[in-house]
Amino acid sequence: MDGLPPADERARYIYGIVPAGADATGLEGIGDPPEPVSLVRHGELAALVSTVPTDRPLGTPADLRGHARVLDTAAARGAVLPLRFGAVVRDTGAVADHLLAPHQEAFRGALADLHDTAQVTLRGTYRQERVLREVLADREDIARLRARVAAVPEAAAHYERLRLGELIAQEIAARRGEDTALALERLAPLAVSVHTQDAGTAVGDQAVGMSFLVDKNGWDAFEAEAESLARDWAGRIDMRLLGPLAPYDFATAAVADARPAEEAAGSWD
Repeated sequence: MDGLPPADERARYIYGIVPAGADATGLEGIGDPPEPVSLVRHGELAALVSTVPTDRPLGTPADLRGHARVLDTAAARGAVLPLRFGAVVRDTGAVADHLLAPHQEAFRGALADLHDTAQVTLRGTYRQERVLREVLADREDIARLRARVAAVPEAAAHYERLRLGELIAQEIAARRGEDTALALERLAPLAVSVHTQDAGTAVGDQAVGMSFLVDKNGWDAFEAEAESLARDWAGRIDMRLLGPLAPYDFATAAVADARPAEEAAGSWD
């Protein structure tokens, strides 16, 4: 890729943006063994960076884990703006000149908004047999169609089987909407901001998918209410709460504006 150093040199991998006074002590990033992470400062901002060889592709599971590990640890220590996975530049000068310098004001504002907050992601998965029983109990027409389909050879009821699948999927989608609304009703008041997954992208047995930006002082109250919700859903929805995490879903707008200035950066396959 144009702008990257030759294959026998090392580039700078950028994880995210932090205040200039942030602590990078002990952070280890991508690489085998993991490379130490340092700060490249410019003005009131700094970038979390490590060196990477340019003669191997990025994107292994270990690389992805290393990227997340750096950002989640940085978030636990203070505010951080995560960059997309795979952002690299030629050297530390390019980090300052092409990323930090042009976006001082926007990044400072975003970091101020994220100060003392962390992301927590809620993921819920339906217990399929339980939800199917609900559907059949609530919709006698679907129960009758299911019984009719089960009583004949598969080839003889091809179109009815398709229709049965459509009706069940529609009912599960309706329940997904109701369960998402319930989770928002109970948890959103305890969060600074909410990011919900587009319901149209949910597939299979996925029940809910959303992220919350939570003030660190309100974490105990949020966690207690989430645990209460999980108890109410027990046996019907298996719920996982992931966090505290870096604010991946809440820093998107701030770092997206940086891409035009990252022309000296890139990622290689």
